Amino acid sequence: MTDIATASHAGAAPAARRPAGLLRHSLILAGRSLAKSARNPGAAVNGVITPAIFMVLFVYLFGGSVAGSTGEYLNHLFPGIVVLGAGLSGMLSSGLTLNIDMKKGVFDRFRSLPIGRSAPLLGSVLADVVRCAAAIALLFGIGFLMGFRVHTDAASALAAVALALGFGFCLNWITVFLGVLVEDEGAVTAFGFIAFIPLMLGTSLAAPVDTLPGWLRTWAGINPVTHAMDASRALLTGTPAHDSVLLALIWSAATFIIFCPMAIAAYNRKH
Repeated sequence: MTDIATASHAGAAPAARRPAGLLRHSLILAGRSLAKSARNPGAAVNGVITPAIFMVLFVYLFGGSVAGSTGEYLNHLFPGIVVLGAGLSGMLSSGLTLNIDMKKGVFDRFRSLPIGRSAPLLGSVLADVVRCAAAIALLFGIGFLMGFRVHTDAASALAAVALALGFGFCLNWITVFLGVLVEDEGAVTAFGFIAFIPLMLGTSLAAPVDTLPGWLRTWAGINPVTHAMDASRALLTGTPAHDSVLLALIWSAATFIIFCPMAIAAYNRKH
């Protein structure tokens, strides 16, 4: 906050509107958000623990019946868990954190500073990307202990992580928009959980799409999270990618293009 305040000389406001100024201020605010997480790590820990619990339960409860062995099932499940971790770590906290900060008047202080209008929102989402990266790193460690191994190469594994982080970054703008738009933090939390169930579980996460019932197969086939999970699976285990990588990138771009401007517009109307 001090770093931003020192920029309040005559030329600071025009500089804040430049891309470099916007990025610098967003990074400073992202650091503020991460510092808050260090003091209150509950949400960040939940973003790791929940996917890890899903992974352990699914592997040891369903591994033998679905894939014949827990090892084979872990190879199918883990790439989807990486996407789950990237989406869940931010999706259930981004909008709620912003909503609480706005109600406490924190964003009124931001408004008085010579920073880009979208810097508080972008800073919050960038902080979520860092938290998601930490969550994915821990999930890889847990997966390794359970027996998962990357079957491709380092470049493909890094591409899978980058794709999951990019997808999570874009997905978070949905809850950012809701967090700015609504007044009640309970509504933001409820939406996060309601959206989580069909988006994250109505996918190829637990079983191949062609083994699902007809109605669920239809939804999973058009669900953007399915494409992200299939792309991650192809990059980590070498299964055929088909068009999953391209579709995941298209869905990510479309989500960002739609919801980022809507979130910024809703924020500007309130402030």
